[in-house]
Order: sequence, then structure tokens, then C-alpha cells
Amino acid sequence: MKSTVLLDTGPLVAFLSAADAHHDWAQQRWRDIQPPMLSCEAVIAEAVFLLQRERKSPQPVLDLIQRGVIRVEFSLTEELRAVTALLGRYNDVPMSLADASLVRMSELWADSRVFTLDDDFRFYRRHGRQTIPLITPQ
Repeated sequence: MKSTVLLDTGPLVAFLSAADAHHDWAQQRWRDIQPPMLSCEAVIAEAVFLLQRERKSPQPVLDLIQRGVIRVEFSLTEELRAVTALLGRYNDVPMSLADASLVRMSELWADSRVFTLDDDFRFYRRHGRQTIPLITPQ
């Protein structure tokens, strides 16, 4: 059974930016993953911001969405209570909105793995105590 891949900001930026330290790793992982990857608007906003800060066009991010490689499948309005609880639980990290959204998505898609460069996902728990399966550099 194919698991759902939940895309975080780091691998998205690394995939699109040859200057990123994880570019080669991200390129290889993208070849291994069958689309679509699911994500949320907070991740897309972070990626666009980071690319623009490097003076790169955000258009490739939007093109990946348009082509169906990335599907934005999360409603903050519908999941606000759960996301707010996660932000409160991890306020000492602090947890970003994108991270909280991805943790919540991992609860909604039980067969999912989070594709991330963020070490905080090693500490986050879904449903309060379950580790989150990850695709991350060793």
C-alpha cells in the first residue's frame, strides 16, 4: 500500500534551489515519491517567502500545484481547534503554523509520512503520543 506523503517547506525549497545544502537529497527523494504530495497553504506561503528572499521566482511552486504534483488539502478553518491545541502543546519549541498543520494532517491521513528537513518532527506526536513517520535525511 502506498503511503501519503505530506510535504513540508524544507524539501520543497531544497528541490527548487540548487544553492540549498539539501538540494541533491531532495531531488533524489522527489524522484522516489509518486505524486501527488499533500501540503497546506502555510507550507506554500513559507516556501514562496524563502524563495523570494533568495531572489528566486515563486512560480515553480505554483506550477507544481497547478500540475497536481502538490495538492493543497488542508482547511485551517475546519481544523482550527486541533491546530490551536497543537500550537499550545508545543509552545516551548515554538511550533510554526505550517508544522502544526502538518502534524494535524498526519492525524487525518493515518498512512502518511511527513517529508521534512525539520528535526522538530522527531519530537512532535500525533494524537498526543504516536510518533510521526518521516522522510528525512539520516
